[in-house]
Amino acid sequence: MSHPATGELRRTALYSIHRAAGAKMVRFGGWEMPLEYSGILNEHMAVRTNAGLFDVSHMGEIEIRGPKALGLVQSVTCNDASRLAVGQAQYSGLMTPKGTFVDDVLVHKVSDEHYFLCVNAANREKDFEWIKQNNRFQGTVENTSDQYTQLALQGPRAVEILQRLTSTPLKEIRYYRFLFGKVAGVDAMIARTGYTGEDGFELYFHPAHSEELWSRLLESGKADGLIPAGLGARNTLRLEATFCLYGNDIDETTTVFEANLGWICKLNKGEFLGRAALLEQQKRGVERILVGFEMLERGIAREHYYIHDDDHAIGQVTSGSFAPFLKKNIGLGYVPTPYAKAGTKLSIALRNAQAAARVVETPFYKRSR
Repeated sequence: MSHPATGELRRTALYSIHRAAGAKMVRFGGWEMPLEYSGILNEHMAVRTNAGLFDVSHMGEIEIRGPKALGLVQSVTCNDASRLAVGQAQYSGLMTPKGTFVDDVLVHKVSDEHYFLCVNAANREKDFEWIKQNNRFQGTVENTSDQYTQLALQGPRAVEILQRLTSTPLKEIRYYRFLFGKVAGVDAMIARTGYTGEDGFELYFHPAHSEELWSRLLESGKADGLIPAGLGARNTLRLEATFCLYGNDIDETTTVFEANLGWICKLNKGEFLGRAALLEQQKRGVERILVGFEMLERGIAREHYYIHDDDHAIGQVTSGSFAPFLKKNIGLGYVPTPYAKAGTKLSIALRNAQAAARVVETPFYKRSR
């Protein structure tokens, strides 16, 4: 699905559509992707109040098949895939022996012998090689990233917009479930998942239908306020919802416990990569942890800015932005565990000054159900 492009950058099948729409294009994870069309704030608010359509075809897909496919998935990820029913998805971590993240992934159970993993764009080749290296289960592992276009239709009006284009009963698809059906006559996997904190769907289908389906979705949702949205809004939306970004908030130096993602780590499921290290860390406790904070003074906490306690640097910001829906400046960063309690006063070293902040409960934003 990717195409040779300028220099080493890849382009999705919707590149021409994005250009024609006047999108501001940027480099991201080896891809040339739309940052924004009508402005990040406008796109962010559209997703929170109506709907937004994202081209997320830069994300990767890795499929694992075979009689022992579950064994392979279980051995390289930290969540318990044996709990999945056919048609169910699960957020998980692809682990190193140290209990840190090779990547964070969505595991979809297609059948007892077929698992479909959605992985981060910049990591798809790395993830594929890692799973192959650790394949002791004679599973068939295939990097099928170029066989799919992935669109994310997100927002409170996503159901009614998409329902006009499919006979698949969307209201019967529960959160983190998926079905196969036709959308505007195109065969697609329809998953009720997303990365914005809103209701919505992620659609996977053959790239040949990319422009047709993109246009049909925008046409279907025009009266409902649906607009195209880019990576800028995707980042502010995920931060408000407190979804980690690989490369910023988690990477191969952070464990699931440090990232405050212990809920995806099932140590009792049996052996998996990193289990011994995580058992040991659970026993002794973590020395640092990812927390959310809000700014009490003017200024946006950018990535790598230092977090201070009085005069001492105690950590760094991993993500920070103005939160358009919440209308305040927020961020994530690692601090020593004694500073993790909500209400703890901190300061952020901005370019020319220190600005007060405080630790808050997360998620920053949680939609009404």
